[in-house]
Amino acid sequence: MRIVNSGWVGAKVTLGWLVSMAALVWITAASSVAAHEVLPTIGDMEAVDGRLTFSLEGNFESLVAGIDLDGLEDTENAPQAETYDALRAQDPAAFEAAFRSYWPTMAEDITVLVNGEEAPLTLDAVMVPEVGDVEVVRQSTVRFSAPLPEDAATMQIEWPAEYGVLVLRQMGVEGGWDGYLSGGGLTEEVLLGGGNEMTGWEAFFRFIPVGVEHIVPLGLDHILFVLGLFFLAARIRPLLWQVTAFTAAHTVTLALATLGIVNIPDEYMWIVESIIAASIVYIAVENIFTDGLNPWRPAIIFGFGLLHGLGFASVLTAYGLPDGAVIPALLGFNIGVELGQLLCIAVAFIIVVSAIRLSEDGKVNRGAAWAYMAIAIVAVPVAMIPISAMGPDAVEAYLPLLFMVAALSGLCSASCAVERFDTYRHMVAMPASIAIALVGAYWVVERVFL
Repeated sequence: MRIVNSGWVGAKVTLGWLVSMAALVWITAASSVAAHEVLPTIGDMEAVDGRLTFSLEGNFESLVAGIDLDGLEDTENAPQAETYDALRAQDPAAFEAAFRSYWPTMAEDITVLVNGEEAPLTLDAVMVPEVGDVEVVRQSTVRFSAPLPEDAATMQIEWPAEYGVLVLRQMGVEGGWDGYLSGGGLTEEVLLGGGNEMTGWEAFFRFIPVGVEHIVPLGLDHILFVLGLFFLAARIRPLLWQVTAFTAAHTVTLALATLGIVNIPDEYMWIVESIIAASIVYIAVENIFTDGLNPWRPAIIFGFGLLHGLGFASVLTAYGLPDGAVIPALLGFNIGVELGQLLCIAVAFIIVVSAIRLSEDGKVNRGAAWAYMAIAIVAVPVAMIPISAMGPDAVEAYLPLLFMVAALSGLCSASCAVERFDTYRHMVAMPASIAIALVGAYWVVERVFL
């Protein structure tokens, strides 16, 4: 078939490539935020000798630095990043002193109600580990307590939104309460004598959105891996084989790691994260050199999926699981992960479906080309308006995904502007795979050397 050599087509192809490549370059730059992930604070609560005691383990440098953790993914992106780094480099005695100076502010921010009445908080202990590797989050332990009257029956706690997520577990009673606190506001009333345990169905449904959120918008590396599977071939059978292998594998290791059968120490998780990044590179590069499903690819994807499962497990463990509903919570989280992955594939398919069909016909479709260009340069910026209203943390989380939509739409626009068979593979799938490989390669370097 001949190539249409009009000025309109040339300009259209050039503009499509410029839009898509600019977005992909931005994504590569934005990918550097994964180095210092914000993790939830994990705490235990127990009534002991007339006092309600709290023992919290978390990254308290971020609180002392005044960082707003609500929705934040990386402390390096906060305006107080330099203050945080300075606190992180302090020896245990120095940071303990800094935290004790900050405690009155924290005690004012946290509200604990006993029988509906506010209870004063007393700082009991601060335990700070040695400095160690300053590039790794330091998990300190803070203990505080509140007095309990003799007739104490219920409690409530308000954990400020700017302190991030708190996973709080009630200890020392049968059927203890498990709370996941984020976004501010008081919890429901908790019976101090127990009987608040989360049911299996409650745990199941509560952890589905946690799994979805870990993929969309927080799991950019997992998103790129799944898109790498998608771009191999524009047919359902190869995609089904790959997704099945990946799902089966990460389900196995997610369960084994969550149940404590397989354990990767935190100091070695960087190796897992580095291999996950390398898996993205491998999948994307193979897309460039083959247009079909090789017999060995599902087996390789299964192996990579085992490692991705360990990554999922590290996140789930950090959130904490209800003691009496571990399996339902695990199933809910895993279903949430699958829903997030399917959402990514569905959005990608909706974007490229017209480009795939026109590629099979070998025809130019100017209407489709303009529609794709409108998505890239109009619809995506417009979508930023409601996201911006959600705050800077939402912008930080969703902006890379919107740029991915713009990049893919730009490539599809260029594909629809050319009269040639198989333009989808050469002008959409291959360039997208190259971009995914570049981002993955950057992550490998970052996670191993930086």
